[in-house]
Amino acid sequence: MEKKNVAVVMGGYSDEYEVSLKSGQLIFDSLDRDLYNVFKVVILKDEWYHLNENNEKLPIEKGDFSVNLGNGNRLKFDVCFNTIHGKPGENGELQAYWDTIGVRYTGCNFYQSALTFNKKDTLAVLGKYGIPSAKSIYLRKGFNIDAQQVADELGLPFFVKPNQSGSSLGISKVKDITTFDEALDKAFTKDDEVLIESFLNGTEVSVGVIDYKGKIIVLGITEIIPKTEFFDYEAKYEGLSEEITPARLSDEIRTKVEEVAIKAYKSLGMTGFSRSEYIIMDGIPYLLEMNTNPGFSEASILPQQARHYGISIKDLCGNEVEKALKK
Repeated sequence: MEKKNVAVVMGGYSDEYEVSLKSGQLIFDSLDRDLYNVFKVVILKDEWYHLNENNEKLPIEKGDFSVNLGNGNRLKFDVCFNTIHGKPGENGELQAYWDTIGVRYTGCNFYQSALTFNKKDTLAVLGKYGIPSAKSIYLRKGFNIDAQQVADELGLPFFVKPNQSGSSLGISKVKDITTFDEALDKAFTKDDEVLIESFLNGTEVSVGVIDYKGKIIVLGITEIIPKTEFFDYEAKYEGLSEEITPARLSDEIRTKVEEVAIKAYKSLGMTGFSRSEYIIMDGIPYLLEMNTNPGFSEASILPQQARHYGISIKDLCGNEVEKALKK
């Protein structure tokens, strides 16, 4: 059987590109060379290129996402393995582009990607399916809101988040209304829309849900114990958190979390990898957000959950490629 050409697409336009490069490297290293020819493709704001075995940059032809190798030879990809966190790989832009030019790719489709990258829209849609979330206020840049009004409505502390951003970039926990304006300014550096959410005092868990060999499964539930104020960028990527897989939950609560997580996944028509964050308060899992291109470095939660479940990274990644080939 002829090997398929797989492009592991990494990088991106946001501050998350360094995380994406690490995710891409693990997937590049893990894909089965007996089945696939594997290539690195890096997408940055200023350049799209294939990085060959000699670390030479060969430009991507955007008309068909191919590479001119010279001497009349052209490299075309059977599947793009999307490992970009943030824009343009996690907000639907790349998916829409690949759909337009007829290139197959891993993960969810354009709509699910665009929706889940928008926190307020995700929570609003899933709320219609009965999935609870924190009490919240939305604010667009250029509009004003009184800090005391927010505190009266949501209580203290509360969180200020960019509506469309990942890796907890731009998020602040506001304990005193005097720091509210500073928190808004920080969030608005990442997005023109801000989500202000009430504080949920409970156990934070990260839930991996995937479709694997034709079945939707909960890959794992990981308990998050940040050493910082909350599960921010430093806690996620610089070791400032304790991550316990499986989470220390009763059987009753674990079952409830699994049911809610699978319901959210199915309700959005999801495919591919997902990792969702919940706060369990008074026995109820409250959804914070869903990530459709979660971190995939050695230290990331989803690979940890896969290993605990008993699925190798090679099999996990291979499953994604095989699904994409059938699109």
